[in-house]
Amino acid sequence: MPSTVTVRRAGVSLTLCCTLLAGATACGGSGEDTATASAPSTSASASAEKQKFAKTRFVANAGLAAGATYQWIVKPYRAGKFKKGANGRKFALVKAGLAGAFTYNRLKAATKNAKGDPTLSKAVAPLTSGIDALKDLPSKLRKGEGTDSVVNSFDDIIKDVKGAGSKAGAEVKDKVPSAGELAKG
Repeated sequence: MPSTVTVRRAGVSLTLCCTLLAGATACGGSGEDTATASAPSTSASASAEKQKFAKTRFVANAGLAAGATYQWIVKPYRAGKFKKGANGRKFALVKAGLAGAFTYNRLKAATKNAKGDPTLSKAVAPLTSGIDALKDLPSKLRKGEGTDSVVNSFDDIIKDVKGAGSKAGAEVKDKVPSAGELAKG
């Protein structure tokens, strides 16, 4: 049975050989024709790929934002977990703060994704200032400051993003992120 060092060395050697072989193959032919022929096809396919998956990425990011907002901000708020003296208030506020930061992050990513689709871009463009306004709200949630207005702000923006997505043919459905995803941001 070979030792792990031998297997590791063989793997590194194989990887190095393949890299050198691929590099030598790519260097063949006349430099001018190869450079001009490969550059447009690469950028054209990358551009088409961005356009092709813009709505899908938007729906995924907006869905995660909507799920996090509902699960860890709106739902506990409606259950009275943010009120002074409520059992588990501090923990609920910390989770809501994390969810708020996660939601802001995913909504920023969703607006970036929307730029890849002309219809979606037009639908989401008016919402960017509202999304930017969410930036400071997670810290207010963690501190328990003005929870009524903060929760309503998150809920309203999520509804607006879902509506904009629907108008552009990108139906957004809530997808609750795991606690690990929430912690990563």
